Amino acid sequence: MQVFNVQGMTCGHCVKAVTRAVQEQDAQAVVEVDLAGKKVHVQSALAAEQVVAAIREEGYQAEVA
Repeated sequence: MQVFNVQGMTCGHCVKAVTRAVQEQDAQAVVEVDLAGKKVHVQSALAAEQVVAAIREEGYQAEVA
């Protein structure tokens, strides 16, 4: 399980957008978003850099925690 700090998430739409962004790269990815903690937990075959890139493409600031 990889953990990412993601800034800019404020609502359920943000959760869906981040989840969709990762799952578009890896349909089997398990994505858990902690909105209050501004963390995203991802279980995926993707490299951390790929997950960060996918989240950033949605307009959020992301980095490996």
